[in-house]
Amino acid sequence: MSGLDAKYREMTETPVPRLVFRLAIPSMVSMVVTALYNVADAAFVGHLSTEATAGIGISFAYMTFIQAVGFFFGHGSGNHISRALGARRYDDAGVMASVGFFTPLILGVVAALVGLPLLPQIVRALGAPPNVVPYACDYLRYILVASPFMMSALTLNNQLRLQGNARFGMIGIVSGAVLNIVLDPLLIFGLGLEVTGASIATAVSQLFAWGLLLWGTMRKESVHIRLQNFRPSWSCYMEIIAGGLPSLFRQAFNCVSTIMLNHAAARYALPGQEASSVAAFAIVSRTTMFAFSLILGFVQGFQPVCGFNYGAHKYHRVRQSYLFALSVSAAMLTVLSALGYIFAPQIIRIFRDEDPVLIEIGCSALRWQCVVFPLCTLSTATNMLFQNIRMTFPATLLAIGRQGLFFIPAVLLLPLWLGLEGVEMAQATADVCTFVLSMPFAVWITRKLSSRDAGEQALCQQMD
Repeated sequence: MSGLDAKYREMTETPVPRLVFRLAIPSMVSMVVTALYNVADAAFVGHLSTEATAGIGISFAYMTFIQAVGFFFGHGSGNHISRALGARRYDDAGVMASVGFFTPLILGVVAALVGLPLLPQIVRALGAPPNVVPYACDYLRYILVASPFMMSALTLNNQLRLQGNARFGMIGIVSGAVLNIVLDPLLIFGLGLEVTGASIATAVSQLFAWGLLLWGTMRKESVHIRLQNFRPSWSCYMEIIAGGLPSLFRQAFNCVSTIMLNHAAARYALPGQEASSVAAFAIVSRTTMFAFSLILGFVQGFQPVCGFNYGAHKYHRVRQSYLFALSVSAAMLTVLSALGYIFAPQIIRIFRDEDPVLIEIGCSALRWQCVVFPLCTLSTATNMLFQNIRMTFPATLLAIGRQGLFFIPAVLLLPLWLGLEGVEMAQATADVCTFVLSMPFAVWITRKLSSRDAGEQALCQQMD
């Protein structure tokens, strides 16, 4: 247990800015590289055809389902592990780590067995126009096969990160992404497998990353995954639900909103331009996800600091880490948004330079997004804080705000008056509304942490 005791001292005594930066860097790399899986596939496949690009975009909805399961179990079990380590309940942390790992592995097998026979029906339900269905099926087939490893790999990465061992997660994720980038051109163009080659490259690289992440849990600084600790119980799953429900709702609404965006992009496009429209919005989604993953990774750097110190009743460090992560991430996203607005045409052309309609639609949608993108930092950081300290209701409300409460009505209503431009404006409108919703929660929680810290200091003085 000496390794875990040393981790406790590091997490509760190291100056907060230095600690957040140290933990944020590998988290940022992991998140950016996770986004790179989808960006790399889209960039290579984009040189095949617009329909192939749209097929990758359609499949992104299922990828968000995989992320929903992985983040639900990863954040749900990882947040509990973080607080348990802060309270030095090491056996409790070991049981939760094993339950959190093996359950999504089993669910991934079920998803693959159910999904493979229904593949054409699934891609049509996801919003694929008829000429895009074959490409979406080719890409999604091997993603379904790899579902167990993709779901449990996301869980492992988040468990390691929330233990303060983000660098081990980074090694696994980065290694898998490098392998994906190497395999993509080899399989897509070298062996002539086209969209199927991109799917196989992603599946193989995710399996490789899964193995490295599992190895990372065997280090002495980490809580080990052991089969004998897989003791699922109602109490374990209630803890996972409490800590992971916001992530599940967030990713589930991401999945639903992606499907609705696919349908709206095709419905409000001019006749004959449906594939170009769907592909354009898919490219914008990947581009903004890639930029946002950088910020999300930095904000995640404060999560283990928050969990450890909340478990140790060091509330001033929780508040300090939250405000520090919020301010730095807001500044970073402002710079990225300005660059995205200025270079929007060049960014879209990276993926598909041969389709002027796609470029026009994608450029407009990306610029609408960049105008309000920095506002997302408040809801993201505040949501993660509530999730870490097990305040499930406000965490869940903020989690579903952006893609659920606000995006879905926006993408349904705005196009009725503005046509395709309304689809382009929908995400920006949702981001403004989410910011307004987050502000009172952010003010309330910072005051509450200050109050708890004052009470803890008064108690310590009485004991002295």
